[in-house]
Amino acid sequence: MDAKLFKRLVGSMEAMDEIVRGERPPSREFHVDAVGVREIRKATGLSQQKFADIIHVNVGTLKNWEQGRREPTGPAKALLQVIKADPQYVIETLAHAT
Repeated sequence: MDAKLFKRLVGSMEAMDEIVRGERPPSREFHVDAVGVREIRKATGLSQQKFADIIHVNVGTLKNWEQGRREPTGPAKALLQVIKADPQYVIETLAHAT
């Protein structure tokens, strides 16, 4: 991974920790609904099972998100936001990390 990109990623994670601890207000809210999760997964071209495996969630959890029975929270929500921004690169990176 490019050093500059990695530094930005670390900075984003540190900012996220500050937001979670209540030390900093979020600069924007990101809401993921059932359609959003399905669209994010479909943008990767992966099946539910493969997508769930790569992001390390149970396929049942992913199905619940896609069907609107549950909403992703915390790190899962952040990861979906990153995947939405650049699906191919993020999935490729995650696939190589496992």
